[in-house]
Amino acid sequence: MAIKKTRLVVIGNGMAGIRTVEELIKMSPDEYDITVFGAEPQPNYNRILLSPVLSGEMTFQETVLNDWGWYQENHITLHTGKPVTKIHRKQCVVSTDDGLSAPYDRLLIATGSIPFMLPVPGIDLPGVVAYRSIQDVEAMLAAAQTGKRAVVIGGGLLGLEAANGLSLRGMEVSVVHINDWLMERQLDKAGGDLLTAELRKRGLNFYLTHQTEAILGEQHVTGLRFKNGLEIDADLVVMTVGIRPSIALAKSAGIYCERGIVVNDTMQTFDPKIYSVGECVQHRGQTYGLVAPLFEQAKVAANHLAEFGRMRYEGSLVSTKLKVTGIDLFSAGDFHAAEGDEELLLQDTSRGVYKKLILRDNRLRGAVMYGDTVDGPWYFQMLRDGTDVSEFREHILFGQAHLGDSGRSGAASVMNMADSAEICGCNGINKGMIVKAIIEKKLFTIEEVRAHTKASSSCGSCTGLVEALLANTLGGDYSASPNKKPMCPCTELSHDDVRAAISKHSLESMPQLMQTLNWKTPDGCASCRPALNFYLLAAAPDTYQDDSHSRFINERVHANIQKDGTYSVIPRIWGGVTSPAELRAIADIADKYEVPTVKFTGGQRLDLLGVTKENLPKMWGDLVAAGFVSGHAYGKALRTVKTCVGSEWCRFGTQDSTGLGIQMEKETWGSWTPHKFKIAVSGCPRNCAEATIKDFGVVCVDSGYELHVGGNGGIKVRVTDFLCKVSTEAEVLEYCGAFMQLYREDAHYLERTAPWIERTGLTHIKQRVVDDASMRAELYARFLQSQTSAQIDPWKARAEGKDAAEYVPLMAVAEMAN
Repeated sequence: MAIKKTRLVVIGNGMAGIRTVEELIKMSPDEYDITVFGAEPQPNYNRILLSPVLSGEMTFQETVLNDWGWYQENHITLHTGKPVTKIHRKQCVVSTDDGLSAPYDRLLIATGSIPFMLPVPGIDLPGVVAYRSIQDVEAMLAAAQTGKRAVVIGGGLLGLEAANGLSLRGMEVSVVHINDWLMERQLDKAGGDLLTAELRKRGLNFYLTHQTEAILGEQHVTGLRFKNGLEIDADLVVMTVGIRPSIALAKSAGIYCERGIVVNDTMQTFDPKIYSVGECVQHRGQTYGLVAPLFEQAKVAANHLAEFGRMRYEGSLVSTKLKVTGIDLFSAGDFHAAEGDEELLLQDTSRGVYKKLILRDNRLRGAVMYGDTVDGPWYFQMLRDGTDVSEFREHILFGQAHLGDSGRSGAASVMNMADSAEICGCNGINKGMIVKAIIEKKLFTIEEVRAHTKASSSCGSCTGLVEALLANTLGGDYSASPNKKPMCPCTELSHDDVRAAISKHSLESMPQLMQTLNWKTPDGCASCRPALNFYLLAAAPDTYQDDSHSRFINERVHANIQKDGTYSVIPRIWGGVTSPAELRAIADIADKYEVPTVKFTGGQRLDLLGVTKENLPKMWGDLVAAGFVSGHAYGKALRTVKTCVGSEWCRFGTQDSTGLGIQMEKETWGSWTPHKFKIAVSGCPRNCAEATIKDFGVVCVDSGYELHVGGNGGIKVRVTDFLCKVSTEAEVLEYCGAFMQLYREDAHYLERTAPWIERTGLTHIKQRVVDDASMRAELYARFLQSQTSAQIDPWKARAEGKDAAEYVPLMAVAEMAN
């Protein structure tokens, strides 16, 4: 006997409603019998791309998000060209004017918005159109074939895109706007004036501060009259003065509405059987018209329709990154200065560049940019995170590319990069691959790009570049929740929330953590399990039993897997200093296991490449017998301590950098960290060991040691921040251990030191490691205590007949033997 499915009816076949259906199918594919009513005759399409259709850059088919086949494949009943006109809440039925009806157990209203039409004489004349649907675009294209003059009423984004498209179609276009400058919601007056001047050069006419009194004509539109008496000719009038939530249907059914359909944090209306998402919704007094907030709403609604019941929508902080007729614009937050705010301005008229940043208490409150917007995602991230910019505020207006002195590398103009340019070094993803995925897979959010391409899913340092690609490719918007993002789909909690809960509730195991924190999936996922394992280990290194199943393959097998399926084994070489006996031992072992390649690494070690998995335990047994421990080249741990020869051999050396590097390596090896961690010690300011692009760098000078933190030598090079200067080697060890411990306790899993410092601020680090001696001592003591268990190498333990898994949070060696 077939199980009767719950009936879900969706009113609205647009982007928000169908995204909810997509999410619901992923979460609970067999729960619902789904029926969709769409007022338009087409399947679900991308309204953001109507402007390229108008200008001739795209066809309508290229804007379709879900074609007819998608509905059939997912067993969805679709009624197009059938607007629902009545919701019978008592009977739980919806109906259309032509007699079609459908019963529901759950109802989703996604009716979107309707264009606002000025209530002036002549508004109903043929030749007056809105700009909201593909039907409107088709009407405009038809008018462009016969008419010569077009008037667009409204100088916002849609109005300017319509004006540009009609101009490209050969029409003479005038834009009428009631305000002093264009796009006043996205730009201040200076930016709006720049935009107007540039668009005038491109042939558009503007009537600013003009108010329409009447649309002229008898059988067809012929012109426009303003309240000041001026009249202009027109064969086509396009109305783009704004939108209003489409709530008439909901109101007629007695569903509580204000400006929009009022919903709670689960996207539920006042009727518990009815949910609503999209532009028709009012949530906490706000309505949204950009894509990303609507998709966040869709995910939450789907979560509750699937009866998971754990997600909440708490509103969205919105930024807008747009390309208007080829001109880049960006705005975020409140970019109108208030009392107590500081205003930073950059204006280069000859280059067509304008930037304004609003600061309060050295934190970004708003930004508006014209012409050069590549740093928009960076500004938005700082605004969203409340980043303290005091350490680099004198450079902030010039963007990331000009912050080398402060240790921040910049993103070059991403859209000017070649398609072959590598964006995500961790996963080998180039620009062309990301852009292709965005277009072909119809991606809208950074999370979707990560899911489909893996770009930005590892260390996260390329997130700004990926966001810029996403915004520029879509030509639309980018926005995100102002609240902390969940660490993965298994929970609504952020990384910080989870770490705080571990401490507050004294959680000691993963099952206990998942039960206490209401994890959505019983065993977690590939994203959260490694993070939870690290957080539990960092909280209790002496007592927590490491879970090898929650580690990546390289960490489980104690070696780096290569593209041919073999492994790379790297024993640790202290400070890069070896001996003939060690070299002979490595040579003998390489011969014994027929290692095809032996290579010196950039971290002063020997890499034995091409080792088969079955040989790893035996090979490590021989290496341990010869006195070696793992170099941890695979782990989220201390990787290398790079040194130069220092004062012992170099005529420029001021201190014994090699000896100090060996001390630091022997004290810090085996320490698990949120991400890989690299140290370097240079014997003089010539910096041959490249200490100023490492996570912790030491530069020896005549009077002591300069300490540097937060460097990164990857695809986005970041020069370190200067931490402080100390006088003795003992102080170097203490400051290094304290810094590492603070990083372990404070950073998110898979967050390198560079983005961690940028997120929390260098002042945050200095206050704890430099200014507060007692806190530094406590951090260092905790670090040394954790090392007592971390520095038992599992291979050495195994060679001594011990159970390594019992002693070391590194791997289950018993499994390796299998």
